[in-house]
Amino acid sequence: MTLPLIIFLLAAVIPVFFGKIRSAPFWLCLQAIMLGWNGIAQHAEISNHALLALFEIIVVRVCMAPLLLRRTIHRRAEPNLDLMPPNLFAWAIGAALIVLAFEFGGVSMTNPGALTLGVVGATVMIALLILSTNSSPPAQLVALLFMENALMLFESLLPEPWPLPVHAALGAVYILTVGVGSWLLGTPSSSRVLMNQEERKEIL
Repeated sequence: MTLPLIIFLLAAVIPVFFGKIRSAPFWLCLQAIMLGWNGIAQHAEISNHALLALFEIIVVRVCMAPLLLRRTIHRRAEPNLDLMPPNLFAWAIGAALIVLAFEFGGVSMTNPGALTLGVVGATVMIALLILSTNSSPPAQLVALLFMENALMLFESLLPEPWPLPVHAALGAVYILTVGVGSWLLGTPSSSRVLMNQEERKEIL
């Protein structure tokens, strides 16, 4: 099915060009839902592997990761900035990278595998663009989670899914990325706290 792939791509593109950091958990949750939809749609018969993958997506990627990320962003009390600098030069680079990713995938609407490869490539390109243009720690964590979701989508291209130990390892890496990232970023630095206090005093 192409619909979950298109929505997955939109959930990666829209927040980069038009979204703010505080809206990133919603887009990550939407990406995860599309991952589950795409995985179920590709299996004519639901296997144990597919059920375990769907369980991991719902528990970790739909529920746990967005909630931890949202709490981390609010605890840092940073301004609700753009994920990518809102200037024409950055937008042109982002659009060019997306087109390049789809050209690399050789996208054809009659070939779902090629479309999936194009979506994976575009999501990875977007994540790398965020990492290179935004030095905010929450934005960089969002970029890493985008890449993890793209890797999960890449598994659907394989003729046979990864063995359960490999799939479990990837799920553990995702959990560690969210957990460690939230722990490291969850407490704002003293300089940031002082800066916010000074800004409030100036406003008052």
